[in-house]
Amino acid sequence: MKIKLKLPRYGMNMEEATIVKWHKQPGDAIKEGDPLYEMETEKVTQVVEAPGDGTMIEILVEEDGIAEVGQAVCVVESA
Repeated sequence: MKIKLKLPRYGMNMEEATIVKWHKQPGDAIKEGDPLYEMETEKVTQVVEAPGDGTMIEILVEEDGIAEVGQAVCVVESA
């Protein structure tokens, strides 16, 4: 099943974040807890981890791109 992963909210005032670096690329296998990408807000840089096992299918927000909280940033296929 394909799942769109959304930018999480870290803190009540967070509205958007910049995707700093992707650790996985389309076609890469992912395991629960693997780092997927780094995001940066005004206050913090955070590594976002994979919520489960599967395969990275598509990146929707490229590096240095800005995403709003709740916006889909990538598509994964669950194992």
